[in-house]
Amino acid sequence: MFKNNISPKRTKVINVIFLSFFIIYVCLGPIFCGKSYAQSIENYPSGRLNNYPGYTEILNDLKARHPNWQFKLLYTGLDWNQVIKNETTAVHSRNLIYKDKSGAWICSTCGDKAYDNGSWRCASEAAVSYYMDPRNWMNDDYIFQFENLSFDPNTQNIDGVNKIIANTPWMQGGSITYTTTSGARATIYKSYAQIIMEAAQEANISAYHLAARIVQEQGNGSTASSTASGTYPGYNGYYNYFNIGASGNSSSTVINRALSYAKSMGWTDPETGIKKSAAYIARNYISIGQSTLYLQKFDVDSSDGSLYSHQYMQNVSAAVSESSSVRSSYAKLNILDSGFTFLIPVYENMPSSRCGSPDSGYVVTQNVKVTGNDVQVRSSGSLFGSVITRVNSGDILLRIECATSQNNGYYWDRVVLPSGAKGYIARNYITPIEDASNCNISAVTNTDVNLRNGPGTVGTNIITTLITGQNVTIIEKGNYFLNDYEWVKVKLSNGTQGYIASRYLTELGEGSSAPANNNSNNNYIIASVTCDDGSYVRMRSEPNTSSAVLTSLSKGATVTVMQENVGSSNGYSWDKIVTSEGLEGYIANNYLVKQGGNQAPASNEGTNYSLGDCTGDNVINSGDLLAIKKHLLGTAVANDEGKKKAMDVNKDGVINSGDLLLVKKHLLGTYKIQ
Repeated sequence: MFKNNISPKRTKVINVIFLSFFIIYVCLGPIFCGKSYAQSIENYPSGRLNNYPGYTEILNDLKARHPNWQFKLLYTGLDWNQVIKNETTAVHSRNLIYKDKSGAWICSTCGDKAYDNGSWRCASEAAVSYYMDPRNWMNDDYIFQFENLSFDPNTQNIDGVNKIIANTPWMQGGSITYTTTSGARATIYKSYAQIIMEAAQEANISAYHLAARIVQEQGNGSTASSTASGTYPGYNGYYNYFNIGASGNSSSTVINRALSYAKSMGWTDPETGIKKSAAYIARNYISIGQSTLYLQKFDVDSSDGSLYSHQYMQNVSAAVSESSSVRSSYAKLNILDSGFTFLIPVYENMPSSRCGSPDSGYVVTQNVKVTGNDVQVRSSGSLFGSVITRVNSGDILLRIECATSQNNGYYWDRVVLPSGAKGYIARNYITPIEDASNCNISAVTNTDVNLRNGPGTVGTNIITTLITGQNVTIIEKGNYFLNDYEWVKVKLSNGTQGYIASRYLTELGEGSSAPANNNSNNNYIIASVTCDDGSYVRMRSEPNTSSAVLTSLSKGATVTVMQENVGSSNGYSWDKIVTSEGLEGYIANNYLVKQGGNQAPASNEGTNYSLGDCTGDNVINSGDLLAIKKHLLGTAVANDEGKKKAMDVNKDGVINSGDLLLVKKHLLGTYKIQ
């Protein structure tokens, strides 16, 4: 469905000084946020900024210390939660993190799955939130990821370029540049600094950014790396200073692809290689709303008509690490207090405080059994922690965090006691068991709500944020009452488990107890995706086929219909839906098999039923699916013998999931109920 042909990060190449590479996403469809607001750019200070927690204080401090700096605010108009969903669950590999990270840094769905050359893992929502939150990086050390990278003749000159490349031996002295004049070959000697300045002026891109990125890509050894030496076997005389088009899981593959691209573009000398590459970066990023390192990493500017798909690298920390290098270069130039302009992104519904670095402990939601008697549970992960209580062999606890290092010779894991209190226990005395479960109830969230790794708001970690209408399964209830809430354990479609306060969930089949929501019928409807060819159906940003594709849903995927028949276009009637991963969008409703909502069906006492027609309306449809499902969940048990016979579609004497499956197949046209 999706294909990625962009290098995710910087990586060292064997036998060369340094080679970093990027690959451009060209096959990912543009993705838009379901909750939309108008995008705008305003000068700082801005009256609207007071509505966004933390920004004003941070920018006031920076402005006081650097009065020559200028700030512009990019009000993206994007909902923060939807941004994080699109950067993570929409495409797992959109953001990668190096394999030396573990625990909460790693996507729980992908786990230890290797990406790219095997050294990278899919980044978790917590990791992406940490790197995407501008408030974490609006400081002296990392602010230059927000620097506007357009050419500025007032602050950029050839002396500054020379200082940036001063410690790069291969860029010193003259550069032999071949040009064509009146069809003849000529040899001209130019310095690299001169070429970079001309490239910057012609492409309207920062000269300092070009110089720093060439050093970053090609290294500061005695010679350039293989992609810019002009001597690589098979590609003699070709130059790719920015490693555009490079990709692969080995050094030779990366080099060959970079130089193959240079050859296809005719980059046959240093001047052409630098100027054409600069024009490429300007044309494909700087001039289309991605004029900062941050916006090149995270495509959240929709001025080019797309979002999320056009990202220069997958390494989630790339903008942070590159901004540190840029600052170091500027410090050497003694120009840190020059009149730089910074473009700072702002999102709707941001958390009230900064998104912190993922916890060093490994966050889990896992039941364990005690294997020793009189085992102490302590207030902290140490023998010096006070004893909260003692537990014995066979006691069941909830583990919410696994220690990654020892203290006093033990790994101290954090657990939840039956009372809801949290404490620490030595791992030697517990063992994992099957998940404790006392129910299996389909539900949807009735507001945006945090999913936590344990019950309660104190001492637990946020795993992810669920949005209104997201489908979950309640697998445990009635065990924890904390902070004036009942906390229930739920499972997401990807297998992730966590805890939510029950008041923020609507159990399907509870009738009039369901809260008001955006559905036109005041009724949550669960549906499954169907399609003729059995492949996938596109979910779009607006109810028409000309709008951007958010994601593609496979046959059988479960979604929640939030609003039916919101529009008609292109020969389709469209419904607004929420996927099980929390993405909002629109789908043509003829690709949905609806299983019903949360309102109890009308009484059918005395009705004559036929096989499969469980509601007695003389037609087999999604209402019959709902009737069987409610019977199996115990929320609307069929007492009428005629209805029971209608539900026993396979005529085996019992009503079970097999009957539900046959009704689904009948609706899909793969089975005929006789």
